[in-house]
Amino acid sequence: MLFSWRSLPPCVAVGRSASTIQASVRFVPASGSIDSSALEQLQAFVSQASRLFVICGAGLSTESGIPDYRSEGVGLYARTDRRPMQHSEFVRSAKSRQRYWARNYVGWPQFSSHQPNSAHFALRDWEEKGKLHWLVTQNVDALHKKAGQQRLTELHGSTHRVVCLNCGQLTPRAELQKRFTALNPGWAATAGAVAPDGDVFLEDEQVLNFIVPPCDSCGGVLKPEVTFFGDVVNRTTVSFVHEKLAESDAVLVAGSSLQVFSGYRFLLAASERKLPIAIVNIGPTRADHLTDLRVSARCGEVLPAIQL
Repeated sequence: MLFSWRSLPPCVAVGRSASTIQASVRFVPASGSIDSSALEQLQAFVSQASRLFVICGAGLSTESGIPDYRSEGVGLYARTDRRPMQHSEFVRSAKSRQRYWARNYVGWPQFSSHQPNSAHFALRDWEEKGKLHWLVTQNVDALHKKAGQQRLTELHGSTHRVVCLNCGQLTPRAELQKRFTALNPGWAATAGAVAPDGDVFLEDEQVLNFIVPPCDSCGGVLKPEVTFFGDVVNRTTVSFVHEKLAESDAVLVAGSSLQVFSGYRFLLAASERKLPIAIVNIGPTRADHLTDLRVSARCGEVLPAIQL
C-alpha cells in the first residue's frame, strides 16, 4: 500500500456554495464551501500514484447538463416517478421497445449534443501525461470519448451504438436516427425532460404509430448497446477491467455513489488488494467505509485543480 489515510478526518468537503451550483448546473446537487486542506490531501494522493485507476459515474455527466438517477433533490428518482427501462421488459415486449425507441428518437438530438466538461478534459490530460493508467466509466453518454480519452472502458456500453440482439451487428446510433426519420415522416411529439439514458417523457398514446425498424442485416431486434437495469455486464468486460485494476497502484472514484454492484465490485477488489482509494463525489457512497479520503465536491471543480 502506498499511503495511509487513517489520520485524515472522516469526510472533507470541497466546492462552491449551493446557490452558485444551482445557478450554473441544474442537475448537480449542492455541496459545501471549498476546503484547501482537502485539495492538498487529494493532490498528495494523485501525486504519489503512478498507475492510477479511475472509475467514474453520473456525477461527471450532471455537470454537462445530463441528469442522473440518484442525486438528492435533483436526480430523476427525486423529481419524478419514472424508472429506467428494464432489460427483461425491453426483450419480451414489442410495445415496450416501440415506446422506448419513440421517446429515445425525440430525445436523441438533445442528448447527443451534450459536451464534455472540465472534469472529462482533466482526466484526458492525466492520461496524456502518463498519470492515469485506466478509466472505467459507468456512464453511457460517450462524453469521455468526446473528450479524447483513449485508455477507457465504457462499463455499461454507450447509447451512441446500437446492437442487434440476433446477429450482434453494431451500428452507430446516428444512422438509426436517420432510419427512424425516413420511416416516420409524419410523426411528431413534443419532448418533456430528458432522462439519463437519453429517454424523454411521452404519453403512451403519442407513440402508438411510431415505426421501429429491424436490423438491416438479419431483421432482428435492435437495442441500444447499453446494459439496461436488470441485465449484467459482459463477463469478458469485467475480467478485462479486473486486469487493468491489477496493473494499477491506486484507485480514484469520481462522481459515483457506487450503488450499482457492477461498479462497486471493483472497489471491493481494490480493497482486497490493499490499494489506496480516494473518492470525489457529492454525498455518501457505497464504498465510504473503504477509505478515509472522501471529498464531497463537484468533479469539474476538483479534478482540474490537481497539478501533475
